[in-house]
Amino acid sequence: MTLSEIADGLEVTASQRDRGVAVADDTETPLVDRIAAHADDLPCTPAATATLVDAYTAGQSVGDAAREAGVTPMTGAKALHRCGVDGVCPLAPSRRSVVRDWLDGRIARSEAVALAGGDEADFALATYVETHDPVPAVADAVDAHVAGSAPLGDGLRGDGDALGSPDGLR
Repeated sequence: MTLSEIADGLEVTASQRDRGVAVADDTETPLVDRIAAHADDLPCTPAATATLVDAYTAGQSVGDAAREAGVTPMTGAKALHRCGVDGVCPLAPSRRSVVRDWLDGRIARSEAVALAGGDEADFALATYVETHDPVPAVADAVDAHVAGSAPLGDGLRGDGDALGSPDGLR
């Protein structure tokens, strides 16, 4: 039986959705210049924010990235959050609901801090995360910057193979 015989009588009953054109940002505009227009929305300067993003996405901790940018770790975490970077809130989502309960006035602050399970600094950062959304334009610029900084197969792993395939399977 040939392929044309197998396909005989088949018909398409569904259509594909047009998802638009994929956009690649190749302007090579430095991140600091891209986010400069949003400086008032950031907890530190655009230059410090760009340094934070570069250091953090290169694998440094928030504290080390903040030190490199010349800001406190708390300011660094706030800036990374405003840039749309996930994972900088020290509290788990279930514990963040306690912060929301406090913000809504359902429980006292002292009770919220105790229930959240972190210290005062963790609670303060979680409060900031709950009360300040990422800045969409900054998050888009950071995403484009991070995506353009490590092309597939270059720098993702030490062996130059983005998929980590053994030599025999390449």
